[in-house]
Amino acid sequence: MTGHLARLIVIAAFLLLAVLFWWAVRRFESNENKSAASHPSPSTKSTAIPSKSIFAPFFTKSPTDPFRILVEQSEEDLKLKTAAHNATWHLVDADWAVDQDTGKIVFTQRDGTTATCPVQIIGTYNTADGTWLWGWDHPSVQPPLDEHARKLRAYGQEHGIAPLTTRKLHCTEADAWDFAALACKLNDAEGAYRGPSGPTRVFMTFGNVTLSKPSAARAAGQ
Repeated sequence: MTGHLARLIVIAAFLLLAVLFWWAVRRFESNENKSAASHPSPSTKSTAIPSKSIFAPFFTKSPTDPFRILVEQSEEDLKLKTAAHNATWHLVDADWAVDQDTGKIVFTQRDGTTATCPVQIIGTYNTADGTWLWGWDHPSVQPPLDEHARKLRAYGQEHGIAPLTTRKLHCTEADAWDFAALACKLNDAEGAYRGPSGPTRVFMTFGNVTLSKPSAARAAGQ
């Protein structure tokens, strides 16, 4: 009798361990699936323009819609150009200053290295109220620093794209980046930049970059 009871206890313990193991496996699989859903790998992320984009109402359903393709190419081109500038002279870490009289923007690194480029002001984004003001009719933008913005307005007039022809509008900062990317693409600029100025973000395009290294004396603080 005692031996029979012992065998029953062993069998019950084995079944309990099997159930616990099955439960642990199911829980692990569930957590893995949740993790994959909330953190998709870069290779599976969609590159489509979100439906909340200010340009979404102006896209057709066709995958070959010329304006959709232009916007997507503009975004991709700007990413590549920005990556190249960051790799070459660390655009992302630089301070910036615009001289509208000379039409130049100067990026300055901590070591004194400067990158000087011709500049265009596409527009400004006000983070306080979420509004965009185009450079082609901006009280703070001097001509001819509005030429790239004016080209976008002309494109908008030709193709019926209201956000490109409306002087002031509500949008997101992501939309402001799309405006800058389009300006960069349509004007064959070398890059685009967002310069912070208080609650305002100044979106600009820039041309050929001239790098200047500090002299040895200046670098040594002499």
